[in-house]
Amino acid sequence: MTFTIPCLLGLESLVAEELRRLGQPEVKAENGRVHCSGTLADIPRLNINLRCGARVLMELGSFPAPDFESLFQGVLALPWEDFIPGDGEFPVKGYSLNSALHSVPACQSIVKKAAAKRLGHVYGVETLPESGRRYQIQFAIVKDTTFLYLDTSGDGLYKRGYRAQNMGAPLRETLAAALVTLSRYRGKDPFRDPFCGSGTIPIEAALIAKNRAPGLDRRFAAQHWKVLPGRLWMDAADEAQDKEFHGSYDIWGGDIDPAAVELARHNAELAGVSDCIKFEEADASKFRFPDSPYGQIVTNPPYGERLMEKQEAEELYRSFGAAMQALPQKWRLIVLSSHTEFERCFGRPADRKRKLYNGMLKCDAFIYGR
Repeated sequence: MTFTIPCLLGLESLVAEELRRLGQPEVKAENGRVHCSGTLADIPRLNINLRCGARVLMELGSFPAPDFESLFQGVLALPWEDFIPGDGEFPVKGYSLNSALHSVPACQSIVKKAAAKRLGHVYGVETLPESGRRYQIQFAIVKDTTFLYLDTSGDGLYKRGYRAQNMGAPLRETLAAALVTLSRYRGKDPFRDPFCGSGTIPIEAALIAKNRAPGLDRRFAAQHWKVLPGRLWMDAADEAQDKEFHGSYDIWGGDIDPAAVELARHNAELAGVSDCIKFEEADASKFRFPDSPYGQIVTNPPYGERLMEKQEAEELYRSFGAAMQALPQKWRLIVLSSHTEFERCFGRPADRKRKLYNGMLKCDAFIYGR
């Protein structure tokens, strides 16, 4: 079968590399999503192990759909009953790009009616109760070709389960993991985040250092599917745990707000990595490098979307840039920001930039050093 992993724009290559490391065949990246082949046993493995993907969609079928009748008949032909029980709730959502069927609400209605007709016929009822578990149907209509999926994840994969609260605008865990991955951090060098907020970046760094699968402490929609025996989930969890590392790591997070530091400590405890990270109240403009020839700094300072906040952010970038003038030659610094004048305020151009999205907000990862 085919799986599709949606992701934030800019993370496609990282998700593709994750899939290859997991041994998935036929990996193919497109804008905002990555495809691979696999079996039912890979549904638990992908959900538990993926760090940068948004969710795991199982493709049920694809077909040309230049009109509503083609869409209805194509959906009607798919074996929904193999996965959705008689009392299952099956909401529909999706999108259309460059297609004759451009009205998403109309397409949602057609997909729902066709799936309901098929299920009603199989279960011998005129009206389906939809009183049971949820089986989220998703569709994508691209250039008049329709793709139909069932969502195996439920809540997005960024919801690791360790962050009940956040400080201000949250950085999604999947994006934080991507930034750590881009820094090439693997647990050997010192790792620093001078604007740690609720601790997401250092926590994701600790999970990467320990090689701990990010989905071990949460549940997924497909865990109640009858076609997926519980042993497959237990096997996937055991496999992931067997690959964990156990060592000591030099990971530090600082923030000028004491409430943020306290919350970061709490979140690290929930994530099971509090023994790997030291959080402190600290001013990023007074940052001091540890005595190490190698290291990574990955951080997400305030962007300053409003005018007054923008001016404050620019001053913050200047003071932080001054502290970073002493960046050792073999250290790497990654700063995520949506501010168009970041480099000017920071005081030096980035060695490389990578376009990313924090939710719907267009950002750049400014990369300095090796």
